[in-house]
Amino acid sequence: MSMDMKRLLNPVVRDIPPSGIRRFFDIAAEMKDAISLGVGEPDFVTPWHIRDEGIYSLEKGRTYYTSNAGLKELRGEISTYLNRRFGLRYDPMSQITVTVGGSEAIDLAFRAVLEPGDEVLIPEPSFVCYRPLTQLAGGVPVPIVTKAENHFRLTPEELRAAITPKTKFLVLPYPNNPTGGVMRLEHLKAIAEVLDGTDILVLADEIYAELTYGDVRHVSIAEIPEMYDRTVLVSGFSKAYAMTGWRLGYVCGHPDLIKAMTKVHQFAIMSAPTTAQYAAIEAMKNGDEDIAMMREEYDSRRRVMVKGFLDMGLSCFEPEGAFYTFPSIQSTGMDSNTFCETLLYEKKVAVVPGSAFGACGDGFIRCSYAYSIHDIETALERIEDFVKHR
Repeated sequence: MSMDMKRLLNPVVRDIPPSGIRRFFDIAAEMKDAISLGVGEPDFVTPWHIRDEGIYSLEKGRTYYTSNAGLKELRGEISTYLNRRFGLRYDPMSQITVTVGGSEAIDLAFRAVLEPGDEVLIPEPSFVCYRPLTQLAGGVPVPIVTKAENHFRLTPEELRAAITPKTKFLVLPYPNNPTGGVMRLEHLKAIAEVLDGTDILVLADEIYAELTYGDVRHVSIAEIPEMYDRTVLVSGFSKAYAMTGWRLGYVCGHPDLIKAMTKVHQFAIMSAPTTAQYAAIEAMKNGDEDIAMMREEYDSRRRVMVKGFLDMGLSCFEPEGAFYTFPSIQSTGMDSNTFCETLLYEKKVAVVPGSAFGACGDGFIRCSYAYSIHDIETALERIEDFVKHR
C-alpha cells in the first residue's frame, strides 16, 4: 500500500495556495501569438559591463563560497550606494547581509523575529509572498485594505485600527507591486507617529526604490531618525539592474537583527551566489546610467498604458513607481479571475487578476509595462476590443 504523503505534509504548507501570478503566464507561453503583460520582469538584458564582470569572475576561478554575509567589497558598495542615494548609513560589517534575492531577505526577517501567533500587518493589494512567508514562520498575516482614492497608500488611521498587542511587524511595500503606489515623506512621518511608543518593527520592501517617476523621489522610512533602528530594509538587484535571474538581494538593519537573520541564512543557504556578487559590485559602482535609461523607457510605456486604459473607459490609477498599472475592471461586471481567463482565451492576452494580491484586489487587474511598446500597444488594442464587447 502506498503512503498517504498528503497526510504527512505540514498543514500550513499544504493549505497555502500556489501563487496566482504564474498561472496565466504559463498558459500564454503555450499559445501561439499570445502576449503576456503578466510577469514583473524587466524586458532588458542585464547591462553588458555587469555581465562581463560576472564572466571575468568565472574566468579567474572565483567559484568558492563567500562569507555568509556576502563579499566584504559588495557590502561596502551597498553601504556607499544607500548613503549616496538616500542618506542612509549602514555599517557594512554588522548591518548588511547579502541574500538570494529580496524574497529570501523577507523570509529571514520573519523567521528570525516571529514567534507563534505574532501578527504581521500587510497593506494590500501587495506582493504575493508576504502572507505565506508570515504563515511559514508561525505568524498571523493581518491584511490592511488600501484604497485607490488614497493612491493605495497606507493611512495612519488604517494602521492604528489594525494594531493589537500581538502586532510584531508592519510591512511597508512601497513603491508598491501591483498598484504602483508610493509613500512620500509626509505619509511616512504620519505612519512613524502611530508607531512611536510601540515595539513594532517595520519591514520596508524597497526593491523598486529606483523606479519612481515625475517629481517623485523614493524616500525610505529608515530616513526618519526614530524609525531607523526598528526598520529592516530589504532591496536587491533584480528590478533596477535587470538582474532577475542572478538572484541577489540584501537586507540592512540593526546589528542584532542582522546577526540573527545571518544565522538563519548561514544554516539554510550558506551564502549568495559568488558570480552574482561580483557582478553586483560592478552594478553598484557603475550602474547609475543603466538605471536612468531603463527608468526613462518605463516612464514612456507607463504613460502609454495608462492612457490606453482611460481611453477604453476603464478607471486607472496613475502609478508613481514600480512598473505596473492596476486598472479597475469593475465596470465589466466580471470578477478578476473570470476577466483574466476569458481575456486570455478570447484575445490571447495574459494579465494577472488583482485578487492574486489580496482579496481586496478583486475587480482589478495587474498589467506590467516591462514589455516592448509594440507588445503593449497590441495588447491594449485587444483588451479594448474585449471590453467593448462585454
